[in-house]
Amino acid sequence: LSIGGNHLIHALRRNVNLTILLFNNQIYGLTKGQYSPTSEVGKVTKSTPDGSIDPPFNPISLAIGARATFVARTHDLDRKHMIKVFREAHLHHGASLVEIYQNCNVFNDGAFDAITKRSNRDNMMIDLVEGQPIQFGQDNELGVVINNGRAEVVNVDDVGVDALVVHRIDADPSVSFALAELAKDRQSPTCFGVFRQVEEPEYTDALDAKVDAAQRDGKGQLSDLLRSGATWTV
Repeated sequence: LSIGGNHLIHALRRNVNLTILLFNNQIYGLTKGQYSPTSEVGKVTKSTPDGSIDPPFNPISLAIGARATFVARTHDLDRKHMIKVFREAHLHHGASLVEIYQNCNVFNDGAFDAITKRSNRDNMMIDLVEGQPIQFGQDNELGVVINNGRAEVVNVDDVGVDALVVHRIDADPSVSFALAELAKDRQSPTCFGVFRQVEEPEYTDALDAKVDAAQRDGKGQLSDLLRSGATWTV
């Protein structure tokens, strides 16, 4: 998301047939604990001794904004969920981005404990299931609604199941974006699973079609090209 940010958004925009796994531990471990584009505001590191001042990227929101055709999130403590999401991303024909919440036990230990730790999961992890109302909590007592374009967590008894968002992976991207934005910080309920999956023309397929069409037309003549339009004497 830093030196590779430009490559990422254009690979997603072009819908190149790639499966991109983005490991998010909210730190730069390889460079010995510098803050990263996903570090929270106020993060104290060797490169930000007084705390970082810039807001972090939300990788899911970024991918949806770049019109990625497959966007998902999983975490490193649920092997079955990871395998399921990885398989779906691999089978998708086009650009797939999977964000993985990953702990860095050296430089940022416990980064996502408030969300993914077993004792916290019921009220913090929202499992996105295609075609189902978005509910979570130990007894499914919590749910998600869209209010003025924003996703909000509500008590199901207060609004009723019919008021909840029914998850659709091919819905308007603004809904997927709103769900992604629930993850404001480490203390916010966070969605996991496939946010968005749609079928769009894949970049290399379109490029191959262009090449095939040019080859069918045969080799052109330079003289025809020179006489094909208006000319000027300079």
